[in-house]
Amino acid sequence: MRDFLLAFPALFSIVNPLGGLFIFLSATQRFHPTLRAALARWVAIYSFVIVTASLYVGAYVLTFFGVSVPVLRVAGGIAIALTAWGMLNAPDPEPGQDKSTAELPTASTASRMAFYPLTMPLTTGPGTISVAVSLGTNRPRNIGEGQFLWFLAQMTLATLLLCAIIYLLYRYADGISRKIGPTGTAVIMRLSAFLLLCIGIQIFWNGAAELLASVH
Repeated sequence: MRDFLLAFPALFSIVNPLGGLFIFLSATQRFHPTLRAALARWVAIYSFVIVTASLYVGAYVLTFFGVSVPVLRVAGGIAIALTAWGMLNAPDPEPGQDKSTAELPTASTASRMAFYPLTMPLTTGPGTISVAVSLGTNRPRNIGEGQFLWFLAQMTLATLLLCAIIYLLYRYADGISRKIGPTGTAVIMRLSAFLLLCIGIQIFWNGAAELLASVH
C-alpha cells in the first residue's frame, strides 16, 4: 500500500476538507439546507472526477494544450484569490434568518455552482491538480505482474476516501456550525476566507516565480 500511503496524505493536506467546510458554508450560507446537501454530493462527485482525471491523464492534457504547471498555478491562484475576496467582503447572514426564506436556485444554477466555484477552484484547485499530476507521473511503466493495475487501485482508493470525507464534512457543515455557535462560525468563516485569499496569492506567486526563473 505504498502508493496509497503516499497519495492520500498528499491529497488530503492540499485539499484540506476540514478548513474547506467553512468555506463551503460561507459560500452557501443563504441557500436552503436541502440544496446545500445536494451541492455537497455534487462537489464530492466533481472532486473525484477532477482528481482522477488529473492522476491518469492530467499530464497528457496539459502537454496537448501546451499549458505548463506554473501557468496553471498562476491562473488558478488568481481565480482563488478573486473568489476569496468576494467571500471575505460578503455581508453576514441576518441572525435568526428563517430557513424557509433561504434562496433556492434552479437546478441548472446549482449544478454550475457545484462545479465552479465550489469544486474548482475552492475544493480541488490548481494545487490539487498539480499534486495529482505529479502522483500520476510516478505510475509504473511495466504493466506486467499486475503492478500497473495495483497502482490504479491504490490511487482510486485514496481518491474515493478523500471524496467521501469531503461529502461528509460538507454535508453536515450546518450541524458543525450550530455546535460552534453563530459567533464562532462567523469568525472562522472570515478567517477561512482570508486564509483562502492568502493561499490563492501563494499559489499565484509560486507559479509566477517559476515562470520568472525560466526567463533567465
